[in-house]
Amino acid sequence: MKAKKLYFSLLGIVLVSLVAFAYITRDQKSAQNETITAVGSTALQPLMEAAAEQYTTEHTGVNINVQGGGSGTGLSQIATGAVNMGNSDLFAQEKEGINPKGLVDHLIAVDGVAVVTNKQAGIKNLTTKQLIAIFTGKVTNWRQVGGKDLPITVINRTAGSGTRVTFERYGLKNTPSMTAQEQDSSGTVRQIVSSTPGAISYLSFGFVNNTITTPTLNNIAPTKQNVQTNKWPIWSYEHVYTHGEAKGLTKKFLQYLTSDTVQKSLFSSLKYIQVDQMQYQRTADGRIVRK
Repeated sequence: MKAKKLYFSLLGIVLVSLVAFAYITRDQKSAQNETITAVGSTALQPLMEAAAEQYTTEHTGVNINVQGGGSGTGLSQIATGAVNMGNSDLFAQEKEGINPKGLVDHLIAVDGVAVVTNKQAGIKNLTTKQLIAIFTGKVTNWRQVGGKDLPITVINRTAGSGTRVTFERYGLKNTPSMTAQEQDSSGTVRQIVSSTPGAISYLSFGFVNNTITTPTLNNIAPTKQNVQTNKWPIWSYEHVYTHGEAKGLTKKFLQYLTSDTVQKSLFSSLKYIQVDQMQYQRTADGRIVRK
């Protein structure tokens, strides 16, 4: 009788263990198959893509889908809960039509924005006054500002671009740019500027290469050091917004983005600036505050 009771007790323990093991295995598989999506800023996209590739290589069985579309798209998508992360060059409060209530801001990086020209323009320096005159159509030939006798072709980012908002606010002193050709991709802007004699636009530091020229502005060069001291004023924070507090894989990936692994290994090569390296802070209403 005792042996029979012992048998059923052991059988019960085995059954409970098997059920528990099945639930644990199911939960592990569920976690391993988790997929999250980040949408928005093309200025932040290279970092997000590089970090996602590293993370998914180190953590098998997870998928991080990174898409561009611009800051406006990122903010509108996260505001409706359509994605896990909304990437933006702007504070949510700055974007018209976006209700920031319920959105949580994760500051990831600082991104400098350079003025870029085609090499044939022959320009090494521009003043703010000249830059405004070019982007408002008052100056139409490079010889008017000391360059070659070459018509100026203005290339703009689309209206939903955070890079455009940053450029117009801090490069053009809140002056709206004239109607001109618009592109929603930083890579496309670089290609057009490099291949179009007389072209001018603006790009995040990470998209600048030797196919284009980056003139100084008021004799200040677009460098990391000048952004850190706010001598180069055309810069923005790179935000990742979540709808509510981040959870699961989203939380883990955001922690990874702010880890030394990413901040030290990827920031330098992709030309981003760490937030804690800034000597100045910028508020949502554009005020500059020394740290």
